Amino acid sequence: MSWCTIESDPGVFTELIQEMQVKGVQVEELYSLDVDSLSELRPVYGLIFLFKWMPGGNDERPVVSDPNPNPNLFFARQVITNACATQAILSILMNRPEIDIGPELSNLKEFTGAFAPDMKGLAINNSDSIRAAHNSFARPEPFVSDEQKVATKDDDVYHFISYIPFEGVLYELDGLKEGPVSLGQYSGGPDDLGWLQMVQPVIQERIERYSQSEIRFNLMAIIKNRKDVYTAELKELEKRREQILQEMNETTATDTEPLNSSLAEVASAIETVGEKLIMEEEKFKKWKTENVRRKHNYIPFLFNLLKALAEKKQLTPLVEKAREQKAPSTSTS
Repeated sequence: MSWCTIESDPGVFTELIQEMQVKGVQVEELYSLDVDSLSELRPVYGLIFLFKWMPGGNDERPVVSDPNPNPNLFFARQVITNACATQAILSILMNRPEIDIGPELSNLKEFTGAFAPDMKGLAINNSDSIRAAHNSFARPEPFVSDEQKVATKDDDVYHFISYIPFEGVLYELDGLKEGPVSLGQYSGGPDDLGWLQMVQPVIQERIERYSQSEIRFNLMAIIKNRKDVYTAELKELEKRREQILQEMNETTATDTEPLNSSLAEVASAIETVGEKLIMEEEKFKKWKTENVRRKHNYIPFLFNLLKALAEKKQLTPLVEKAREQKAPSTSTS
């Protein structure tokens, strides 16, 4: 069974991850690579970069063909057409042990642990649950064919790759390559800014390489679910507020200004985090609505609309009117 193309969208990718039974993460689109923007999203588990693939690209960087330096690194070759988005997501999920990837992906990771990259790619292709999650975003078509459409030289072909920190090394994982590309060792831990600062010039260089002929790029981050982050922050702040109130009730000091000031700061922080939590909930509702519309099959509705217009003899006049509007206007002298 073939794999469909899916839209590069954080709401789509977040629901796709949830469909694979992964918990506690979401995807955010990035509009800047500056450290401040990235710092606000920490922990950032990995980055996904979309770019227009061009044949004959000369990338002479060596790949890590020997798995011994990092035997636990999960790298799979892409052997499936249209699956690079899901494969880029899996490259991050499978290499961040702190993520709860659920039973399906855990079993796949354990089963393919000793496999070569090509065999890992085939295992992904043969996973019914991953393919079903991916194809749940297939656009409804009036006629479905199992034949794969081969891209021609005139078609725009886009590709997804991943950037992840793994055991002290920053990697670029591209399923079209023979192996991962080591970008060097980074400072700090995987949740620090060291690897994010290191990946900035790499992505910028790739963008500048195509900037004269291509402006369509997309950068997304897989991060910890912000609702979980803000809910935890809110609980800590509420706990701190109760502590301050208890101190105010028990204190015998006449000067309570420091406590009042701390209480005001905590109250302000609670309000700010509460607003962020509401915004996240509204964003997820929006994503859900958009995904329902993406998956809905409008073809029967359109077919019956045209049928009703034809029965009322309104279809032909509308077609003729559309043709007249489309035809180039001629001037008379």
